[in-house]
Amino acid sequence: MKLPREFYCRDTLTVARELLGMHLVHDSVEGRTTGKIVEVEAYKGPGDAAAHSYRGIRSSRTRIQYGPGGYAYIFIIYGMYYCFNIVASVEERPEVVLVRALEPVEGIDLMKERRKTERIVNLCNGPGKLCAAMGITAGHYGADLCGAELYLTTGEDVDDAAVEATTRINIDYAGEARNYPWRYIIKGSRFVSKP
Repeated sequence: MKLPREFYCRDTLTVARELLGMHLVHDSVEGRTTGKIVEVEAYKGPGDAAAHSYRGIRSSRTRIQYGPGGYAYIFIIYGMYYCFNIVASVEERPEVVLVRALEPVEGIDLMKERRKTERIVNLCNGPGKLCAAMGITAGHYGADLCGAELYLTTGEDVDDAAVEATTRINIDYAGEARNYPWRYIIKGSRFVSKP
């Protein structure tokens, strides 16, 4: 079942935690790819020095974050890797959840072709890798995740005992915010980007 808008328009930390176990689906011209979410990071807007919307900065890059939850926020790192984020919370609260890793579920051959690797464990174990494997590009910026091309469906419930909250990765520039435990992973998953 496709996740409804209401799922996304809630507290961002709650959304982040509950995304674990859900399936990200991309129905592209090349075929369908699906992955189970095993790792995410929450970014809580103007008060979070690690967020692109820190201090309420509005730009052409962050504009989609100021709308309601359930839309795709895509940005590029190192000039070459796309990162897929989910806008969470409500209008005028620019908060997102970065999807950091997936466990491949469907369309694995297509993922391998896109990523030029045969190692399933390495297909989607990082934000840039999962975008490449799933065929997610800058063209998906602002995509409605309640639409028909790029969307999320219910997957499997992940018990609280199977979830680990840790600090986020690669945000040493963010001062105190680098210590916030807003990264959630499924314990023991071999598909996470960094155990």
